[in-house]
Amino acid sequence: MSSNNDKITNKHTVWHDPTVFRADREALNKHKSAIVWFTGLSAAGKSTLAHALEDKLHKRSIHTFVLDGDNIRQGLCKDLGFSDADREENIRRIGEVSKLLLDAGVFVMTAFISPFKKDRKIARDLVTHGDFIEIYCKASLETCEKRDPKGLYKKARAGEIPEFTGISSPYEEPESPELVIETDKKDVEQCVAQVINYLEEKKII
Repeated sequence: MSSNNDKITNKHTVWHDPTVFRADREALNKHKSAIVWFTGLSAAGKSTLAHALEDKLHKRSIHTFVLDGDNIRQGLCKDLGFSDADREENIRRIGEVSKLLLDAGVFVMTAFISPFKKDRKIARDLVTHGDFIEIYCKASLETCEKRDPKGLYKKARAGEIPEFTGISSPYEEPESPELVIETDKKDVEQCVAQVINYLEEKKII
């Protein structure tokens, strides 16, 4: 979302070309950068998988950073709620931050429900084809409710949390993600191995 003041300000800004580029940073780091976008229901295992993947990549001397949904909402996006408009703005900001990290030569992983297809497409379209790797952490609603590590589903069922994805707000499954991981059928190590295999096959790492 943008206000009239934002539009006026943007008229008076001019892009300043850098002297050090992404390719230079990748050369210095000795690895490519990429965005690995984990999406799925709450408790589907997005954050767990993102951090487990980061551990593996870090051991390979790959510069990494995880953008986690709950953590981001305590800082950058603490002014946003969970209406459709606020969810859209939340993902727009994360897409832009992810792009900055990509240009910085960092291998960035995001762990966000990001329930709407159009918002994920906006994030994808910010970068060049191949830089955005959408991974659908697929787990049934029943499984996620059984896990419910934060007690959010229980609160949503009790009406304490409005507009909760999967209960009172929809989750739109990705139609053609780069990877689908059935996190309700595999353990963390198996899930991470599936991601690593994909990244190696595509010569990203």
